[in-house]
Formats: sequence, C-alpha cells, structure tokens
Amino acid sequence: MISSIVGRRVLWLQVLGLAAVQGAISLTWVIYNLYLDDLLLGLGFSAGLATLILVIENAMGAFMEPMMGSFSDQRQHWVGSRFPQIALGMIAAALCFLGIPLVVLIGGVSLKALLPVALVAWALAMTIFRSPALSLLGRYAYEADLPQAASVLTMVGGVTGAMAPLASEYILGLGPLAAFAIGTIVLLLAALALRQVKPDTTVSSAASSATADAPLVWANLPWIFGTGAGVALGLRLLLQSFPTAVSETGFSQPKLIMVALFVTVAVSALPCGQLATKLGNRKAMLLGFAGLIAAAGGTAMMGSAGSAILVAIAIGIAFSLVANGTLPYALSMVPPTKAGLGTGLYFSGGAVAMSILGSVGANLGLTVSLLIAAISFAIAAGCVVRQP
Repeated sequence: MISSIVGRRVLWLQVLGLAAVQGAISLTWVIYNLYLDDLLLGLGFSAGLATLILVIENAMGAFMEPMMGSFSDQRQHWVGSRFPQIALGMIAAALCFLGIPLVVLIGGVSLKALLPVALVAWALAMTIFRSPALSLLGRYAYEADLPQAASVLTMVGGVTGAMAPLASEYILGLGPLAAFAIGTIVLLLAALALRQVKPDTTVSSAASSATADAPLVWANLPWIFGTGAGVALGLRLLLQSFPTAVSETGFSQPKLIMVALFVTVAVSALPCGQLATKLGNRKAMLLGFAGLIAAAGGTAMMGSAGSAILVAIAIGIAFSLVANGTLPYALSMVPPTKAGLGTGLYFSGGAVAMSILGSVGANLGLTVSLLIAAISFAIAAGCVVRQP
C-alpha cells in the first residue's frame, strides 16, 4: 500500500482526493484539445483561430493563476478554507465545459460568435480553482515528503497522457456532446471526492503554525515564475518534437512509443518520489533536468525504433523526477500562508511560455525545437539552484 511508504508523514487519503482533481483537469484538456479544431471549423471559423484562442487563454491565464491563488490565500486566512473557492470554480468550469458543445448544437451558425467566448470562459473558469486546489498539497505532507505525495499526481498525469493517443479515436467517436458531458461529470465527481476527504486537514498543525508567520521573500517569486516557464516550454517542445523524430527513424507507429513514454512516467512516478525524498527535492529535480537535456540531444540523434524506445523511457523517468518536484519547489519558496500565490506563479510562468510558443511554435524546425527545449530545461535548473 502507498501508505506504508512514509506512514503518517503524508495524508494519502487527501492526496488521492487531490489526484482526482488533477485527473479531471487532465481529462478535460484532452477532450478540449481533441475537439477544438473540429468545433471551430464546423462553424466556419478559420483554422488559425484555434491557435489564437489558445494564445489568448494562456495570456489571460498568466494573470489569473496567481490572482486566483492569492485570492484563495486570503480566503484561507479569513474563512479558514480554500475549498469554497475550489468548489465554486469546479462547478463553474463544469458548466462552461458542457456549454461549449451546447453552443454548437443549439446555436449553430447563427450564434457562432458565442463559441470563442465559451471556449475562453471555460479556460478562465479552470484558473479559478487549479492553483488553490493544487496548493493544498502543502498541507498534506511534511516538506521533505512532498515529492512523494506529488508523485501520485504525476502518476495520474502519466496515465492520462498514455490514454490520450490510444483513446483519441474513441473520444472523437462519442461526439462532442457525449465527450464534453463525460468531462463535466468527471469534474463534478472530482470536486465531490475532494470534499469527502476533508480537504482542510493538515498533516501537522504544529509544523504549519511554526512557519505560518514567515515573511514573504519577494525576491523568490521570479524564480518560481522562471521555473514554471522553463519546464512548460521545454516539455512542450520536447514532447511535440519526439513523435516527428520517431517518424524519421522509419517507425510507422509513433503513437505507440508516446504511449510507452507516458506509461514510463506513470510507473516511475512513485519510485522517483521516494528517490527525491532521500536525495532532497532540488537534487532530484536537477537530476531530472540533466536527464531531459540529454534526452533532447538523444532525440535529435535517434536512428532506429530501438533507440527511440530507450529515449522514450529516459524522458519518462526524467519527466517524473521533474514533475514530482515542481509543486513542492514552488511551495518551498513561499510561506504556507502564500501557498496559492506560489502555485499560481508557477502556472503563470507556464502560461506565458505556452502563449509565446503558440505564436511562433509552428515555425520552429525539429533541431531548433530540441535546442530551445534543452536551453529551457537549463534555465529552469538554474532557477531551482537558486536557494531561498
């Protein structure tokens, strides 16, 4: 059992509730990205509008994530709980998500202008609860054990990532209304699951109170933002370049190797979490960044399907080491009373990177993409090396 790994130093029931939220977020984004182009083209919009909408969503998310995280910090201080904001955000996101296909089916071409509004509204609704919800991780484990707790979230992300290439045709076969309805139900069930595990529980009130009055070190905030930007940009470029590099080896099923990559993420998440607990989170993250930089170079030199599988496994393990550590790193850079702000700034950095990439990413070749990915990982590693 997971609980036997670190005993009472981690509140595994609450972590599993948070993992349900993470899984719901991942699933809805999978559905959204699968249908985005078809929904827009079906109403006569240009193919480039999907890219523009994603750029706008990320640009707005860059402001909304830290704002909503900071707002949840205030709610925690005055009300004693972040959950009301989380619940409100998840309900709003669920309703907006279901509203996307309804605009298409009910409004049709006559109300087609509402579709871009509905798409952006859903993305913004997601920012209401994502940073506040994931900032709760800091309550559920001692600081040294946070990577082990975060490994459960990484494992869920790996499972979702492995499912996406295999289930994409099935999801598309459901039709937009059924697919988005499933995502809506999953979001609501995740909110209920988190509520049932008493999300305001803290692993150690004494430990929390000892640092509750610690001052916010403003100089730490740019490093959180920079880490988020570097990780997001590097991973996106590496993962979108990898299938192209696999195809160039002559292997006819790059999707299968991508499945192997994300299965590796899921399988290695818990062991990598244990390793981070022993080594220390920052050392484990730096090891992961070194692995990702090496994997970016390996991707550029792959010559066979066998080498592609080895590189995929290496990416999966290094991905786990980094992903397990990102939230614990962000939380370690701010006092507990500012956990929402710290988490929000991390996601804000990623949103800025994705907004920029959405504007120029299509014009990057394979070699340039991999080079920028490696540089991004190096920049993120430099931010992590910076001690608070």
